[in-house]
Amino acid sequence: MSSLPTQFAGVTVVTKANVYFDGNVVSHTVLFPDAVKKTLGLIRPGSYHFGTDAAERMEIVAGECTVTLDGSTAVATYGAGTFFDVPAKSGFTIAVQSGLCEYICSFLR
Repeated sequence: MSSLPTQFAGVTVVTKANVYFDGNVVSHTVLFPDAVKKTLGLIRPGSYHFGTDAAERMEIVAGECTVTLDGSTAVATYGAGTFFDVPAKSGFTIAVQSGLCEYICSFLR
């Protein structure tokens, strides 16, 4: 389990939303003074595939999702307070059955 932050201080937020899958996945980019980049977003019900350039950590803030990492057939369920890591140059399929799934995506260095 991770200890999820409830707010970020001293950051810059990009006001233009990142909109995917006809608005079913929406996030905003948060830039930190030390060059760390995160996105905060939400996912509506459905199944969506994302590719990664950089390695990512997806922390679930609220709701629940299932995830299958590229190259695997294993499906794992994640709820609030949990996270999963995605290797660079790969991808994952994330599915939400009902409600909203809120997340923090950290781009790992």
